[in-house]
Amino acid sequence: MRSIIHSITFDCSDAYKLASWWSEVVGQPIHADDNPGDEAALIEMPAGPRLLFIQVPDSRTVKNRVHLDLCPEGTRDAEVERLLGLGATLFEDHRRPDGSGWITLTDPEGNEFCVERGEAERAAAE
Repeated sequence: MRSIIHSITFDCSDAYKLASWWSEVVGQPIHADDNPGDEAALIEMPAGPRLLFIQVPDSRTVKNRVHLDLCPEGTRDAEVERLLGLGATLFEDHRRPDGSGWITLTDPEGNEFCVERGEAERAAAE
């Protein structure tokens, strides 16, 4: 017997607003049944677990113990610039001189996530 990961859930202060932001990041729509002011919002992903946003009364106070690592379709640096333009904030830069590494950003509610090199960048480095 085993379990599969069904959802990755974000606790947040505004479920629809944060889901809207992540919808832009992953290029997938918010579920049609979700509306502004709802206590939950869902993004179905074509592969892998869905993203679920749940409104909670408490604010985030400590570092995430679990986070998402994004692999862009293009380059890491272009994706970071796009995400900064959407409202992400640079948290830590872990790029190395050889081009490996990642960049840690935060979403509008302060949740950390990382952007790795894209597949083409990794293949070119091999």
